[in-house]
Amino acid sequence: MSAARARRSRFPARKVPRHVAIIMDGNGRWAVARGKRRTAGHKAGIDSVRAVLEGARDLGIAELTLYAFSTENWKRPRSEVSFLMRMLRSYLVEHRRKMVRDGVRLNVIGDVDPLPAKVRAELEKTEKATAGGRQLLVNLALNYGSHEEIARAARLAAEEVAAGRMKPEDITPEVLESFLYTAGHPSPDLIIRTAGEERLSNFMLWQACYSELWFTPVLWPDFRQPHLEDAVESYIGRQRRFGGLKSEG
Repeated sequence: MSAARARRSRFPARKVPRHVAIIMDGNGRWAVARGKRRTAGHKAGIDSVRAVLEGARDLGIAELTLYAFSTENWKRPRSEVSFLMRMLRSYLVEHRRKMVRDGVRLNVIGDVDPLPAKVRAELEKTEKATAGGRQLLVNLALNYGSHEEIARAARLAAEEVAAGRMKPEDITPEVLESFLYTAGHPSPDLIIRTAGEERLSNFMLWQACYSELWFTPVLWPDFRQPHLEDAVESYIGRQRRFGGLKSEG
């Protein structure tokens, strides 16, 4: 049995979370602890992205969302933001063919309009090239913030009302959800945050209402497949009630 198949056999397929979301935190701290520039931490974090994509496929996870760049990240030094954008563009160019071979489909969530034109172009090329991927759907959250996402959904619903295509009383949670960036996608079953912080930081606040949360002190550049497996194992051991009571049957 291959190592990948052995890993899969640890977890019954029906119990593996369908959708896992990750807040990738700790790149800067990783670099500072080693006497390096923060950008070195971001670069090292790319190896963790590769490892987690492979791990998610091995474990049978269908959908993976990575919080790559928040609406608040624009407040960082301009040089750091520019480095992140260049690194993202390079990653897309270098890994597009591998993503296609591995059956990975890329989907971007967030307001990409403020991103550099060259980055937007590579994102669009990668989304088109990987559209047929069936092994793993990767949602890349870029210029994403949950407050803005929900406010945007409310604006879009209000526009429908103003145009006479909808009545105010038609706006249910399900309708509002249809205007989110994640419309049509299942909410995360499991949200992972690295680097010891225990908060969501404006990430998927609507979608996380019944997500299981798993926090680890491991800094993102050190995060590998065994850590993902630990999170999945913790998830499998939990009883999800969705506001109800545990069945006594």
